[in-house]
Amino acid sequence: MIRIRFLPSVVIISLVILVIIPLLFIILQALFPSLAKEGFHHPFAPLISLFNDPDLPGLLGNTLLLGLGVAIISALIAIPLGALRGLFNLPFSHLWDLLFLIPFLIPPYIAGLSWMLTLQPNGYSWQLLRISPGEAIFSLGGMMCIMALNLFPVLYFAVSRSMAANGNHLADVARVHGASPWRAFFKITFPLSLPSIAAGVLLVFTLSIEEYGIPAALGTPNGIRVFTTAIEQRLGDWPIDLPGAASLSLLLASIALFAYTLQRSLVSGRNVATTNGKATARVTRSLGHWRWPVICLFTLVAFLAVGMPLLAMFSTAFTATVSGGLTFDNLTLRHFSGLLDSQTEAMDALLTSVSLAGATAIVTGVLGFLSAWLVVSERIKGAVIIDALSLLPIAIPGIVIAVGLILAWNQPFWLLTPYHTWWILLMAYSCLLLPYPVRYCSAALTQIGGSLVDAARVHGAGAMTALRLILFPLVMPSLLAAMMLVFAVASRELVSSLLLAPAGMQTVSIYVWRQFEQGSIGSGMAMACLAVLISLSLMLAAQLIQQRTQRE
Repeated sequence: MIRIRFLPSVVIISLVILVIIPLLFIILQALFPSLAKEGFHHPFAPLISLFNDPDLPGLLGNTLLLGLGVAIISALIAIPLGALRGLFNLPFSHLWDLLFLIPFLIPPYIAGLSWMLTLQPNGYSWQLLRISPGEAIFSLGGMMCIMALNLFPVLYFAVSRSMAANGNHLADVARVHGASPWRAFFKITFPLSLPSIAAGVLLVFTLSIEEYGIPAALGTPNGIRVFTTAIEQRLGDWPIDLPGAASLSLLLASIALFAYTLQRSLVSGRNVATTNGKATARVTRSLGHWRWPVICLFTLVAFLAVGMPLLAMFSTAFTATVSGGLTFDNLTLRHFSGLLDSQTEAMDALLTSVSLAGATAIVTGVLGFLSAWLVVSERIKGAVIIDALSLLPIAIPGIVIAVGLILAWNQPFWLLTPYHTWWILLMAYSCLLLPYPVRYCSAALTQIGGSLVDAARVHGAGAMTALRLILFPLVMPSLLAAMMLVFAVASRELVSSLLLAPAGMQTVSIYVWRQFEQGSIGSGMAMACLAVLISLSLMLAAQLIQQRTQRE
């Protein structure tokens, strides 16, 4: 058994391998283009070349416009819905919350492919509603709308929880003193929630500029390129441009880190708060005659964000050919039966994803729990470093982590390397998803406090005994919920899988992507349906575990 004094070193070394080494090699490759062959010669040449590249203004402009557009559209959708959910007695409120969780479970690239099948000429929208937007879906505006429908729940939950916590009591006081309902909202209720709203908008912006699947599926065919697709192109097209990919990755990571840092500062340091010193009971207002219009609004958004992508997915999975349309004669189960055949590559891809996701859940669960314990409970020297390293990946785009792992572990001086093996994917997934268990465990340990451990230590228990017999069992429900979430997300990760998977290995995301490239759309969507159902089941289980833990 590892002694307690060695645990901080084990955790720090693990974080350095997973987080620091990939980021360090991105910086080194961006500064020194011939790092592997000539060492530190020609410094800054890749960055100089990047800033002299005539394509850079277009890439930067498209990336920023995409992020800003998605953030604005998400705000237009989420702020009204969040305010209605938080301040009013909304019918079926828990149902809407559950429905708006589903976009988290539909990988963006699958949502983009579903909308492409729906809105393309003679697509599902034309067959059902006689509506055909033509090629608009392949424009920058079309990408913004689809990504906003996938990401607006991030802001919706932030707004609804913030406004529900602040309540209506101060606005009611303003109305007693003569303020109109709208004036009370914009002068009191809205400013109280503004820091959370701004932080949510910035988080949506960060997630948008990191996305690869939708820009690759919808933007690239129409010549719209952003940072993520340009990075993948530099790594996928011959000749491979490692310095160029590293330079673009460094610039993308800098933008994402700036947005994430700004978001964190808004949440932690500049919140508007009441000063009465007392917790107030939540009091919601009746919607009155607006009840049915509000229900219709929520139904419309749920249909566009959840219903349409799921209908497109399952319709395609259960039809023999897309060109055959939505007719009874075109129904088939052969796409699903093909997945279940143990001799097919689909089953191999599914087993690979399940194995990788399970291993990622275990690695991040153990490392996340130990990191949170050292920071929250033990408060060891260097706790700030452990906390920063364990949460840093949440601000780093997935494609940047993948590029960093390629640059780090493809060097000739390593005697042993995980590159071109199953392990490189495990490292990528673990790095990207480590913040989830850290956050869940930190919250649980904060609620537990230190009195139980202190009592155990007084009665002679060592630190490891208190950890094993007291803290771990109490944190286990939250940790299990986090591991389920990690499993659900890892099982559908796309860009890291595309860039890092060894030759001949497929995951669920690679399988779906390749099936669309090869024209086997039905098989790809059948696999997508199976992946979403698995993710939904795990997410619901995690939610139930969290709710039960909170009640206890």
